[in-house]
Amino acid sequence: MATPPAPDPPARTSMRVGYVMSRFPRLTETFILYEILALKRRGVQVDIHPLLRERKTRVHPDGASVLRKAVDLLSREEREVVMHPDARPLLPQVHYSPLLTWGIAATNLRQLVRGPRAYLAALLAIVRHNLGSPNYLLGGLATFPLAISIGDKLRRSGATHLHAHFANHPAAAAFVINRVFGIPYSFTGHGADLQVDQHMLTEKVEAASFVRVISEDGRQFVATHTSPSSSTRLVVVPCGIDTASFDGDAAADRIGTPPTLLCVATMYEVKGHPYLFEACARLVAAGRDLRCLLVGDGPDRGTLEQEVARLGLGERIIFLGQRVRTEIVALMHQADVLVVPSIPTSSGRREGLPVVLMEGMAAGLPVVASAISGIPELVEHEVTGLLVPPKDSEALANAIGRLLDDQELRRSIIAGARGRVRGEYDLDVISAKLTGLFEEHAARGVGAR
Repeated sequence: MATPPAPDPPARTSMRVGYVMSRFPRLTETFILYEILALKRRGVQVDIHPLLRERKTRVHPDGASVLRKAVDLLSREEREVVMHPDARPLLPQVHYSPLLTWGIAATNLRQLVRGPRAYLAALLAIVRHNLGSPNYLLGGLATFPLAISIGDKLRRSGATHLHAHFANHPAAAAFVINRVFGIPYSFTGHGADLQVDQHMLTEKVEAASFVRVISEDGRQFVATHTSPSSSTRLVVVPCGIDTASFDGDAAADRIGTPPTLLCVATMYEVKGHPYLFEACARLVAAGRDLRCLLVGDGPDRGTLEQEVARLGLGERIIFLGQRVRTEIVALMHQADVLVVPSIPTSSGRREGLPVVLMEGMAAGLPVVASAISGIPELVEHEVTGLLVPPKDSEALANAIGRLLDDQELRRSIIAGARGRVRGEYDLDVISAKLTGLFEEHAARGVGAR
């Protein structure tokens, strides 16, 4: 395979951008981490403001008491956070804070005195537009004082733009900061943060300089659930990956003994693990020898382990728990098929566009994924991967079998997938688009009040 030409060096900028997210660094949200690192390579100064401090979570078995879970949730004990090594150099630049301290209270009082109309209007908007949604209302009120504190820090640092990841609480915080301090903002809408609850979505979109959605499917969803005028603010810019980090030997001409499936996903309903297990059971019943590696953890792990035992797959399906990126890359280079069996849930939760698909495709690993949400925009059936209907274990098993048996199909898909990811989803491409959008809309902003 010919070596692609080296990309042009990133253009430099002198922008200062605030980033708000729920937690940082999260092992499952590498797209935020590597997006920030790519922006910094372009010279963007990024101030990172998580609403909560990330802590290592304890995954309880189903029988754990509510009291035990509550004690762990409320515990202030410092626990080791599992993180990607690339996140550690950023930690000194992360502005961690409790939701409320005496200092935050004093900042809020000063701002209330300084600009009572803007302060009270922002607080009223959080209440009025989230009535009917206990989650958004309580979350908005709980994070309001911290949002004012973040806005004050951004104003004093000279930030020219603010970007929030996720359309729920982080976007609400950005809305408050914009209302009170006048700093232009944007936010990224992903998947469930848009689909489960649309309270205040129209107001967040209309107040934003622009709204980044990660797929055309997401753009259509937001356009349908907000005002007609909102559509002019919607921009499709997918998440990206550092494709060079996943380069390795193509898996087209070798199949392991036994063949190895890989699934990298947090263990909750939307990821569709049970359908993967059923597909594995079908393949084994048809006489295939295989193993399936599961990377990730989550609240459904206990239930999933029971399901594996029920299907008699205990020696074939291996729970590896959480892994950092270097370990995941190594697993991708050892596996034969990446499976992403996403499903819609009863609560309306759906995937947006899983970054792990881009990673597997860049690593030369053929993928099988559900034809849902933005996935078909990346995984083109029989061109860059295979698509199956969600919740269809028979179709999933057949697709896996095709990729294990048909070497020509594997070669074609691997080549098509690598070309697609390198051309459209590389972080250098994505960070250039984001930097341009930040610069354009910061120039239009009204400036800090």
